[in-house]
Amino acid sequence: MTSPRIAVGIDVGGTFTDLAALHADGTVHTSKVLSVATDRAAGVLEALRVAALNGSQIAHIAHGTTVVTNLLLERAGARVVACATAGFTDLLELRRQERAALYDLAKHHPRPLVEQAQVIPVRERITPDGITLALTDEAIADVIAAVKAQQPDTVAITLLHAYGDPSHERALRDALVVALEQAGLVADVVCSHEALPEIREYERMATTVAEAYARPAVRRYLSGLSARLAQHDYPAPRVMTSAGGTLSAHDAASHAAALALSGPAGGVTGAAAIARALGVSRALTIDIGGTSADVGLVDDGEPLVERGGAVAGVPIALPRVLVEAVAAGGGSIAWLDDGGALRTGPMSAGASPGPAAYGRGGVRPTVTDAHVVLGTIAPGEWSGGVTISLEHARAAVDTIAAPLGVSLARAAEAIIATADATMARALRRVSVERGVDPRDVPLIAFGGGGPLHACGLAERLGMRQVIVPPHAGVLSAVGLALAPERRESLVSVMQRADAMSAASLATLLEQEACAMRTDGDDAVSLTVRWWLRARYEGQGYELDVAVQPGDTPGAVAERFVARHDQRAGFVLDRAVEFISARTTLSSAPWPVHFARPTRHGVLSAGVDDGRAMARVIEGPAVVRLPDATMRIAPGWTARALEIGGWMLEQQR
Repeated sequence: MTSPRIAVGIDVGGTFTDLAALHADGTVHTSKVLSVATDRAAGVLEALRVAALNGSQIAHIAHGTTVVTNLLLERAGARVVACATAGFTDLLELRRQERAALYDLAKHHPRPLVEQAQVIPVRERITPDGITLALTDEAIADVIAAVKAQQPDTVAITLLHAYGDPSHERALRDALVVALEQAGLVADVVCSHEALPEIREYERMATTVAEAYARPAVRRYLSGLSARLAQHDYPAPRVMTSAGGTLSAHDAASHAAALALSGPAGGVTGAAAIARALGVSRALTIDIGGTSADVGLVDDGEPLVERGGAVAGVPIALPRVLVEAVAAGGGSIAWLDDGGALRTGPMSAGASPGPAAYGRGGVRPTVTDAHVVLGTIAPGEWSGGVTISLEHARAAVDTIAAPLGVSLARAAEAIIATADATMARALRRVSVERGVDPRDVPLIAFGGGGPLHACGLAERLGMRQVIVPPHAGVLSAVGLALAPERRESLVSVMQRADAMSAASLATLLEQEACAMRTDGDDAVSLTVRWWLRARYEGQGYELDVAVQPGDTPGAVAERFVARHDQRAGFVLDRAVEFISARTTLSSAPWPVHFARPTRHGVLSAGVDDGRAMARVIEGPAVVRLPDATMRIAPGWTARALEIGGWMLEQQR
């Protein structure tokens, strides 16, 4: 009996649920269905049904989820009680003391996930020099009594300097687990030395609380999804993490905070695979879906992974694929503010009712409706069970055109230009802030709306090349399917480079790799990679530097200096220190062959001009792809790629 040889990726978005099936011969088959906002699992099962896949064919299902993002946005997570060192219980309130908006004194940061009354002081103290106030049985008993009184769903423990000495956290956790079980309270206990063993008390506490806040809902969701898949003889899903690898559903349930950017990470992973196939080492990426546009960066053929950042105003200082999301998707609603200025987003029509052109009850104008009015999205039947109505789109856009006293076409152009401006700003932030000149790299544009907006965005940024990948409309699902299974480990280091020997560095790296391996691992098929998080001594931020066991600390320090110069534009005459070490253990990526489709439907000025088999198309033209639409602007030329997809270039 042959083993199953189809890898499936399923990306659940705000409007569509996309599926990509990667077969053993490397070919790709895709499907797209409307998402079910009230039942995400229903969209997953419907996508599998439409794809006509049965469980015996499938090697694995990789899933991108927005559960954590939605929990944080809606503040719908678990009831959390936090335990913090006495005197440091106000860390979540104090934050970093930066303003929410520099020039708006009335704007405030979102409220912490845990209110001050739910933070319990712990009588203990560990400093960098050791224990100065021991954690006594009496202090533990006081904490247990306070926790029981609040009857939380989860408990988050963040004690001072636990990244260096976790003994107090472990003692308190063990006592709490026993006491809560005896009291009949089923509560997870999350420790900061496990969630984020790094310096910076605020970020460590915020990340630990986020893990505790999201874990119960993530566990319920993945358990329910796995059960419903099992009812139809499908395997339990792997889940994409923010860092670009996948975890089993069992492991993902205990790493909720690491799933905050699960869906967008799949898109950048797929874009990186396209870049490698074309020999492109660096590129900007944009994934324009129905609700948002996600901007990323491919560096050295891989998604750029960074630490930190906030999700829905909540700092989560874990490694994540660099993705900046802005509210500028196809379903983003256009509206006039009190001053009569045109805006798009952040409100979205979503999947229900969707853009007015869908004919599902939506009446407010969206970016999609503007494209329908201009003819860049053709009326009629589309994938995902959508029928586009020009009449409904025109009626919606007229609610903008009439008050402004302009034509429908002018209003539609303005809606698209407003959305483009929002996305262009995000592309500049992602690139320029990291020392990348957007004029020197191509733009990989995907998602249902990426190929439509690509030329306009490139022109705003001075970019002359755009790559529209094969399966552009469902590339995030492709990225999910081919992403490797990956485990990650983080350990605190806190040593200067000149005080560390090559032998001690090699031992540290090898010990972490050995600790991550399990009995069932096939060592031959696993790839181990290491990074040291480094900074100049006393500096307020760090950079990740790739390292191998044979490297000397001095060589790694030199690598950091060169990276710092490239990123920040200067070097300092200071010692380099290592903050932490990150280790990843990955399986091999799933093989994929991007085959060029045999036929492309081409419209120029709304007329089929017979160039459906064309290898080179000069703009202006609109190409209807199997799962998206590509617009070739005037002055641009599109060339069909051997791997499928298109290379668009602006003529000089």
